[in-house]
Amino acid sequence: MTAPTATWLVTGAAGMLGQDLLAVLDAAGVKAVGLGRADLDVTDAEAVAAAVAGHAVVVNCAAWTDVDGAETAEEAATAVNGTGVRNLAAACAAAGARLLHVSTDYVLPGDAAEPYAESAPTGPVNAYGRSKLVGEQAVLELLPESGYVVRTAWLYGEHGGNFVATMLKLAAQRDTLDVVDDQHGQPTWSYALAERLLALGLAESAPAGVYHGTASGRTTWFGLAREAYRLTGLDPERIRPTTSAAFTRPAVRPAFSVLGHDRWAEAGLPPLAEWRDQLAEAVRRPAFASLLTGPASG
Repeated sequence: MTAPTATWLVTGAAGMLGQDLLAVLDAAGVKAVGLGRADLDVTDAEAVAAAVAGHAVVVNCAAWTDVDGAETAEEAATAVNGTGVRNLAAACAAAGARLLHVSTDYVLPGDAAEPYAESAPTGPVNAYGRSKLVGEQAVLELLPESGYVVRTAWLYGEHGGNFVATMLKLAAQRDTLDVVDDQHGQPTWSYALAERLLALGLAESAPAGVYHGTASGRTTWFGLAREAYRLTGLDPERIRPTTSAAFTRPAVRPAFSVLGHDRWAEAGLPPLAEWRDQLAEAVRRPAFASLLTGPASG
């Protein structure tokens, strides 16, 4: 795999995935420009057009990610996740750039019993999902030959707040934790997703459209927390199962967020690694190890 000489643009570069992607690009020798929220307002079409000009590949990691907040601010969420993405897609169309847009399992209804295919009908159950679906539709409409929608889910990593980091922090503060065991998904390490975005961006013959950028396998939040404890030398029995009904939140969460990965074969790439393997590698990173302070070992 030979890295292109043209510069990549990463929006949302200050976030968890954006930081990992910039590190992956740097390690691969790919020249990249990273723009955070303070550097680029994706809702400003003129600013987006100017930022995209001269780039061959744009990876959009910018997003409104406050799922519960979107319930009372859907217009604001859609401005970023919908209109902002349309601005990026239009700018990429004008510049002849490929766009890799990071989306979410929340565009799906979450009522399946088997993994959702990339072609499965959408049907968001909350405002955040609706806002992200608007962005997906813009990419597929404006960039039918050079737009890539990469849906991910249950993302965790070294940079920024996430479920795995929270569980490890709480280990030093609580003897036991009650964790939801009736939501099913695929915990995905942001660094592994960043590596896949690089591979997809370099695979010039990969067909445009929807891909599912989640780890293989499946578990629940309860299963993820127990495995994180086991891998870090904590007692998994400290994690106790509970139901979603125990936690009242403004936004409904999909009960089933397990995604299929068949389209990767069309790009000449395998599915991402199994979630346990990703987690085992991730928790060895210093940022996670540093969370294990206090009398928390099992």
